[in-house]
Amino acid sequence: MTDSTLRSEAGVTADEFRTMMSGFPTGVAVTTTYLDGVPRGMTCSSMCSVTLEPPTLLVCLRVGSPTLEAIVKSGAFAVNLLHESARETARLFASGNPDRFDLIDWESAPDSAGPHLVRDAGTVADCEVALTQRVGDHVTVFGGVRRITDRDPRPPLLYGLRQFRSWSAI
Repeated sequence: MTDSTLRSEAGVTADEFRTMMSGFPTGVAVTTTYLDGVPRGMTCSSMCSVTLEPPTLLVCLRVGSPTLEAIVKSGAFAVNLLHESARETARLFASGNPDRFDLIDWESAPDSAGPHLVRDAGTVADCEVALTQRVGDHVTVFGGVRRITDRDPRPPLLYGLRQFRSWSAI
């Protein structure tokens, strides 16, 4: 079966799949970029490492997302790994609020691939788009990591069972 023919042969519904995946906790990130100098970003819990050589990670973003469109056009993005105190930021960037960048602290360095969330990110990875692959209603974006900025040593924010938790609360 090729990527273009991936489908659920058993007829599993989106709700059944979402319920199953909610039982698998994952870290929470805000993926950011710029398009024509304007910051874009969204909460993303579908992120993982791919390879150490070269350092590569992936994020999965919804088709039709303005953030995805901006990442593809700009060719670069930042992955802000949220720490345990950043629940409200995770909710804000999941909400679609068009003023989200006016409501949080962020910075832009000349060589950053996207806004760095200065109060909320434990670590930020600046990436260049290496490959994109659409599967169903999402696009997997592979990013070559060109810089890592450690910001805050607090434990990471997790998402599972449709709620945010801190690593230290487990």
